[in-house]
Amino acid sequence: MEFDKIVKLIHAVGESGLSEFSFEEGALKISMRGGEKQGKTVEFLPKAVEIKEEIKEKPTAITGKIVKSPLVGTFYAAPSPEAETFVKKGDTVKKGQVLGIVEAMKLMNEIESEYDGVVEDILIGNEDTVEYGQPLFVIA
Repeated sequence: MEFDKIVKLIHAVGESGLSEFSFEEGALKISMRGGEKQGKTVEFLPKAVEIKEEIKEKPTAITGKIVKSPLVGTFYAAPSPEAETFVKKGDTVKKGQVLGIVEAMKLMNEIESEYDGVVEDILIGNEDTVEYGQPLFVIA
């Protein structure tokens, strides 16, 4: 959501007299509480917006082949919290090698490399939510 739309949303909810409002999108979290007679408390974390704006201004040049998420879910870089990650930046991978897992509807789906090469970049963090077609890895 764009910054100006977020500000409009905050003002609209603030004027509505609602006793509580929460909004969460990725790293952005907005929480509002209050009523007509009480003071309003606003917790706003704009740092995520600043980061998104910075990304728009400075796009990263991707030189390798992209491995994308085949479904919507939660990405896991390792088979369990105690285990080592499947791959790290700089690792050599073979076609068919497991790069990570996407959990969707309580099913664990292995994400396999579609290419032989070296992991040039990992574009997603452990336990981040991923969308269908979202780039996950860059293989050089």
